[in-house]
Amino acid sequence: MTTFADRLVPDELWELFQRVVPASPTRPQGGGRRRADDRLILAAIVFVATTGCTWRQLPPIFGASWQTVHRRFAEWSAARVWAKLYRIMLDELGARGELDWSRCAIDSVSVRAAKGGDLTGPNPVDRGKKGSKIHIITERTGLPISVAISAANTHDSKALEPLVHGIPPIRSRRGPRRRRPGKLHGDKGYDYPHLRAFLRSRGIVPSIARRGIESSQRLGRHRWVVERTFSWLAGTRRLHRRYERRSDHFGSFVAIAAALICYRRLAK
Repeated sequence: MTTFADRLVPDELWELFQRVVPASPTRPQGGGRRRADDRLILAAIVFVATTGCTWRQLPPIFGASWQTVHRRFAEWSAARVWAKLYRIMLDELGARGELDWSRCAIDSVSVRAAKGGDLTGPNPVDRGKKGSKIHIITERTGLPISVAISAANTHDSKALEPLVHGIPPIRSRRGPRRRRPGKLHGDKGYDYPHLRAFLRSRGIVPSIARRGIESSQRLGRHRWVVERTFSWLAGTRRLHRRYERRSDHFGSFVAIAAALICYRRLAK
């Protein structure tokens, strides 16, 4: 019988997660409280990510206290489990030929930071309130292949090089791993000679709107893809607002969202 937790964490997702999660610590011989099941804890974390509820609002159906779930989330974040899971998803998609490298798009979205914390700053489009940015590069069909976070007052141009460097070597259906798209689309925020030179030096054709010459709308037939990806990210309601003071925990939710987007494509 399929349970609520099984619907949140299907078998295929659980099998992929087991490849990256650290081994559970051995139980002391003297006994002690039984360790909460990893699959149920993962389901609880996915529930928090997708519903946007607070840790304290977790229902008891997951069989563990919210403190236990949050503690495990922090432990797995420190072990970079979410980033590794996201990377495995990309490898699986690449091996199945699901990634289209012919053209990619780059953009960012701002999120208000309810409690402040590191990697936050005054958001120029939100009356100077503290916030963070999520930066993303998607392949042609909208799957995220590189994500990063920064303070909200970080100019988009500062994120391009780190994002491109952050594209991992991803498996291909045939041939060697790949990490360079054929073309990268961006709006006027990325219109700088040094960024165009950087892309060309890596064999990537820049397709960036030029300030005062071209309208960003000309790129709309390609850049709408990344806008749709942001709407997919919004399906992870925990990203509607940043509640985590620690940037690594906020980054974990971004990685979880990216991994879930990739998993939905795998599950089709």
